Amino acid sequence: MDLTPRQIRVVEVGPRDGLQNEAQFVPTQDKIAWINQLSRTGIPYIEITSFVHPKWIPALADAAEVAKGIERVPGVTYAALVPNVRGLERALEADVDEVAVFMSASETHNQRNINKSIAGTFPILEETARAALAAGKTVRGYVSTVFGCPDEGRVSVDNVIRVTQRLLEMGVREISLGDTIGVAHPGQVHQVLDTLLNHVPAERLAMHFHDTYGMAIANTLIALEMGISTFDSSLGGLGGCPFAPGASGNMATEDLLYLLDGLDMTTGIHRDQLFASARLLEERTGLRLCSHGRNGK
Repeated sequence: MDLTPRQIRVVEVGPRDGLQNEAQFVPTQDKIAWINQLSRTGIPYIEITSFVHPKWIPALADAAEVAKGIERVPGVTYAALVPNVRGLERALEADVDEVAVFMSASETHNQRNINKSIAGTFPILEETARAALAAGKTVRGYVSTVFGCPDEGRVSVDNVIRVTQRLLEMGVREISLGDTIGVAHPGQVHQVLDTLLNHVPAERLAMHFHDTYGMAIANTLIALEMGISTFDSSLGGLGGCPFAPGASGNMATEDLLYLLDGLDMTTGIHRDQLFASARLLEERTGLRLCSHGRNGK
């Protein structure tokens, strides 16, 4: 177990994963103002929107306007989710820094989320990744339902290995392993990573925990001990999956920062500015944020 202080990379997914499941549409200018303030917190990576068709994610129908309207701070990566080459074309037009492709480790969730089998998804993502790389962009990959599927229950680690390795072969830079419905617990995280790290180096992996059972921080601690240095989180714990009923919000960025600060890990994030960004979001939108860390700031 290794908890030696080191640099940790925090990936802020609130503007995309946090807002995609909200019933109310957050006005474009409010999204832009929020992202601009996030850019000044020291967070190195912000996933700003999704270029999935607005029919499926209406909350992010203004993807192009948001991507083109934000103020870009040097040193911050501005990324967006894309489902296929058509979505990639829109993302390239908006000049995002990195594109993220996505699929599931469970067959049923992949069919529900993408409307294709896992085998049928690979060619689409490979075409998308190759086109992105040819355009000079880097590619991140999301693998959903790594620790549990709302329909199939426990997901085989072999499935996770197969999907992860296939995405890496396409030229994907990093794989974010998603606990989509928030059912992972520390023992399971240790077990999955203990097997997966025999096939994939830790520096190619990130963790994306949801907090359904309040286990996100405990799971993060296990992943840190096993050498993972990149974690996805959402300001205020916003988020859920529209294709995973009952999925709660993401791990809150404020809570993650409290853990990392306590372990003397380096993030470069300014806590006061992060809280100011959370207040701006609440004031502009009326959304209720629910991180633990803000209660004891």
